[in-house]
This record gives sequence, structure tokens and C-alpha cells, in this order.
Amino acid sequence: MRFEADTEIAADVEQVWAVLVDVPRWPEWTASVSRAERGEPGPLAVGATARLTQPKLRPAVWRVTDLTEGREFTWASQTPGVRTRGEHRLLPLPDGRTRVELAIAQSGPLAGVIGWLYGDLLRRYLRLEADGLKRRSERG
Repeated sequence: MRFEADTEIAADVEQVWAVLVDVPRWPEWTASVSRAERGEPGPLAVGATARLTQPKLRPAVWRVTDLTEGREFTWASQTPGVRTRGEHRLLPLPDGRTRVELAIAQSGPLAGVIGWLYGDLLRRYLRLEADGLKRRSERG
């Protein structure tokens, strides 16, 4: 199962990246996250973790699996029967704006059932994240 959301932001990619990787502050700009705690200090990097608490979902620990500084990061969370991958991609546009592409991909024996049960919620959370990132980044 895969769910996606995207938006264009009237801010340069560096500004959007700074907001995106400041994970502990996510609850300030997206209603999809009520609490976010980094597992270790320092910049977001491959292997770094964060514990996210989201309304209507169990708290989950996410581990960064791929990161291209200033452009994208992917992290993953594991629960019995389902592996969830969160993708965050920033694409600089010629006019100085930034295109943001967000996705959640689920795999494993229970992915279909979880996608069926929680698909609408996951789509709504991706939209809240994209829209919140836009508002926070454009605010300056």
C-alpha cells in the first residue's frame, strides 16, 4: 500500500529543509503529530531515530534509512506484520519555490489490512503534514 501527498511552497529548499528536519517541532505545525522526540542529539542522519505520537495511532519509533542532505530522507518503522516507510522529498523549482513530495509505503503480511483500516487516516495525515510544512516554511 502506498499513500502520497505533495505541495509547492513559496520558500527555497534550504528553508523548507530546516523546518522538515527539526522533527521535535513537528507538533507545532502539523496536527498529524502530537508529540515528537528525537532518540539522540545532533542533526538528522542515517541511523537516527525519533519517536512519534500521532492521534488515533500507537506511538512508533522511526529510524532514518536514507538521507541526502538538503533534499530528502526516508525513515522506517516496524510493527508486527507491517513495515512502514515514510518518504520526504524536496525538489527545488527554477523560480525559487520548493516542491514537496511525501509518501507512506507499507509492506508485510498485514499491510493490506492496515491500509484498508487506516488508509483514509494516513492520507489525511500526509495532507496535514504537507499543508503544515507549507504554512510554516512560508512564514519565514
